Amino acid sequence: MVFKDITIDFLRENQIIPLDKNKIYITKKTPFYAIEDIRFLTGNSPETFLISEDEFNEKLEEYISNLENKIEEQELQEETFFEDLLTGSDVPLIQLINSLILKAIRANASDIHFEPFSDKVVVRFRMDGVLHEITTIPLNTYPQVVSRIKIISKLNVAEKRLPQDGRIKVKIGEKKLDMRVSTLPTVFGERIVIRLLDKSNKLLYLDELGFSSEDLKKYRRIIKKPYGLVLITGPTGSGKSTTLYASLLELKTPRKNIITIEDPVEYQIDGISQIQVNPKINLTFANGLRSILRQDPDIIMIGEIRDLETAEIAIHASMTGHLVLSTLHTNDAPSAVARLVDMGVEPFLIASSLEGVIAQRLVRTICKNCKKEYSPSETEVQEIERYIGKSMEIKKLYKGEGCQECLGTGYKGRTAVYEIMEVNEELRTIISKNPETVTIREKAISNGLKTLLEDGIMKILNGKTTLEEVLQITQV
Repeated sequence: MVFKDITIDFLRENQIIPLDKNKIYITKKTPFYAIEDIRFLTGNSPETFLISEDEFNEKLEEYISNLENKIEEQELQEETFFEDLLTGSDVPLIQLINSLILKAIRANASDIHFEPFSDKVVVRFRMDGVLHEITTIPLNTYPQVVSRIKIISKLNVAEKRLPQDGRIKVKIGEKKLDMRVSTLPTVFGERIVIRLLDKSNKLLYLDELGFSSEDLKKYRRIIKKPYGLVLITGPTGSGKSTTLYASLLELKTPRKNIITIEDPVEYQIDGISQIQVNPKINLTFANGLRSILRQDPDIIMIGEIRDLETAEIAIHASMTGHLVLSTLHTNDAPSAVARLVDMGVEPFLIASSLEGVIAQRLVRTICKNCKKEYSPSETEVQEIERYIGKSMEIKKLYKGEGCQECLGTGYKGRTAVYEIMEVNEELRTIISKNPETVTIREKAISNGLKTLLEDGIMKILNGKTTLEEVLQITQV
């Protein structure tokens, strides 16, 4: 019998296992209050069976296994629900929702927003990181739209006062997509955001991400080291996971044992063992990482370092012969050191283990269909020269005029802007003695660090993006 209100930690700490509502296992170390807690949760007075500590450990493993099987069965049932958007429907409301989802997929949108206001409901798509208004829905029709979305995402239709989260599995012919649905009550009605996750999107390789040739050589040199810690940093939605997956594709060989722990597993890669974090059964990043280290890995990928415990295990792993790849939320590469120190990691450990930090952002790329060359204004030239000096004459820049292909935005697709800090002996000395971000940044720049802004400006001059885009993501 599995009781959802009882955590594995509670059972382990108190050495107690509920068999069903009438029986429980205990040991000599089981406190009286734990038995009372079980009685309260079951509503019964179950009979207790005294077992040894060795027997308890065996029974607990069996209990956890049953819990995992139950969760997997539930997830399998969810997977079987599919809504085929191409089968069509005579109901106008269903046609409206299906057509919006289809339009979003064809426009490569990542999210659909339904936003109710006093006089109308605005539908917006997030494309290449930017929201665009697509259409409006009359207020009197919107409650039926909300109900329909809730039904297909298995949410409570009657609950309008609390936020809810659900998912929809849809098909477009043979193509399958996973959609995450979030509802939020507002003054004018429930706001809905649908996140589109296309599992059929192909993984990118390192040379497709936007690295300059110099940066690509540097990054490949860092990740080809036999051991050490490599961090990818940036805000949410800056493409860190894409860079991590591309790195794994680069490193994957039959001679390497690669294991990942992620939340969630976004893409499945053949030949790599991937673990999904599951807090329900106490499978956290830290606990999973401990188990991974007993699996004789060569390379470990951690989805994100969120706390001191995970950071310390990752650093220990990187210092004992493993290459560890992970992500952090920082504004630039040098700030990663300060972030680890703030978590409580000793500077000398960071200096000993860190091999490189890669900061990144995503910028929209100019639409190739309507890309035009133009003579930059004096203001634009001065703005660029402010950062790179007058080392070159800037006679032309590029922009998109707007066409049907890019929905009039002038942009289509995105590329990454990078800042790569390779840790050498000079930087290790500074990190261990004075891990101040300013000091680290100054030394890294003197060692050849190209900042996010400088990399962005090179992409402007190469005709990949615009000055407006680069200044926006580098917050200058």
